[in-house]
Amino acid sequence: MMRPSPDLDAARRRDELERSASGTVDVLVVGGGITGVGAALDAASRGLSVVLVEAEDLAFGTSRFSSKLVHGGLRYLATGDIETARESAQERHLLMTAIAPHLIRALPQLLPFAPGVSVRQRVAGAAGMAVGDLLRLQAHTPRRTLPGPRLVSRRSGLRLVPALDPHRLRGGMLTYDGQLVDDARLVVAVARTAASLGARILTRVRATRLHGDGADAEDALTGEPLKIRARSVINATGVWAGSLDETITVRPSRGTHIVLDGAALGDPVAALTIPHEGSISRYVFALPQDSGRVIVGLTDEDAPGPVPDVAHPTEPEIAFLLENLNRVLETPVRRDQVLGAFAGLRPLVDSPDSSTADISRRHLVSASEAGFVSVLGGKLTTYRRMAEDAVDLAVRVGGLSAAPSRTASLRLVDTPATDSEQLVPGVALTRGEVESAVRTEGAMSADDVLDRRSRVGLVDADRRRCLDPVTDLVARLLDEID
Repeated sequence: MMRPSPDLDAARRRDELERSASGTVDVLVVGGGITGVGAALDAASRGLSVVLVEAEDLAFGTSRFSSKLVHGGLRYLATGDIETARESAQERHLLMTAIAPHLIRALPQLLPFAPGVSVRQRVAGAAGMAVGDLLRLQAHTPRRTLPGPRLVSRRSGLRLVPALDPHRLRGGMLTYDGQLVDDARLVVAVARTAASLGARILTRVRATRLHGDGADAEDALTGEPLKIRARSVINATGVWAGSLDETITVRPSRGTHIVLDGAALGDPVAALTIPHEGSISRYVFALPQDSGRVIVGLTDEDAPGPVPDVAHPTEPEIAFLLENLNRVLETPVRRDQVLGAFAGLRPLVDSPDSSTADISRRHLVSASEAGFVSVLGGKLTTYRRMAEDAVDLAVRVGGLSAAPSRTASLRLVDTPATDSEQLVPGVALTRGEVESAVRTEGAMSADDVLDRRSRVGLVDADRRRCLDPVTDLVARLLDEID
């Protein structure tokens, strides 16, 4: 039997939506973020029949608003949460060596020894990096993949991050962590890999009610209702999980980032790790990107009330990030140098006696009284383990016969090759990338392309320049596919 293609497009969606409206599948996954596509891949790789539905687009919610790190859990070590840090280091190892080495690189991170960083913070940070290296060793990650931490001189620190204040810098501690090419691209790669194993990936299909044996849903493009029958159901909708399972209380936490031109920091080749004032467990990171931009984040603020489709940064959060960054720079970065800002909502399991910064990032997998499985909490680095645990429980709840998980050694499909013809002069987006997004990655609108298949949308001015030509090109491509 020929293995299915990993390619996702509007025609495949239409055909598989029709098939999903009849018959019964083994597992229905609701939610197209990293946890949902991870669960779809895990289930499909065990030989189960799978349908995934997502109300919007792949990576529409929290998954595209991370710091784009595959990290070993420095902040968890600082708070004594060794188990979470150990799990992070183990999953980072799998991602960087077996699952997605083509999507992740080693990122040097510098803790600067400057007046804005106290002696206590320097000692705690250096100790955390040393313990983190022990966890790297336990996970069997080789030094050629992640070099060990070391002290660096003032001169080396300035070479890594030229914008640091040369008069006050006294060297620093350098360590390495994993950095994604892009978090949304990881989600798409996982979804395409699941599709290559037979999973049906259906975007723009909204689940309105879950049951132990399936879900009521509607096609968000046509409004047509449908029922999807399944032997087991997984609710992987993140911050929206409570809307489908009233027994779950999610406490959203908003994490905000800002986007700068790399030139504002002297085009750094290493990330900056800056402790919050007075804290040894919370940090602001300035993370260089392949695009020549630098992403600075992140905040951790309670976000009560109705969950928005897309969270928005606040001016106080932007000011907070700039204030912490500027503590160690020679020339402060101004508000008008901020090219863009974005915010995501973490789906934290409610703990009423703690601030969101103190709530554990361990994940929760539980079966509802209605008979479906919900998974939430956790973080991007440990998505594979979350998905495995969710499918394990779904198999038990549904009485399914399935092999053990094999995603620890299953490599994700590569990104399709594209040409280099720029669509808009001065913006890093090619015509080939747009065509690939629509023909192979399931994009169905200009927003899908600008905000999730590429990250042009992170910079407001670039998004405005590209919107019309991308809208026109996507429409022509969709007409050709139909």
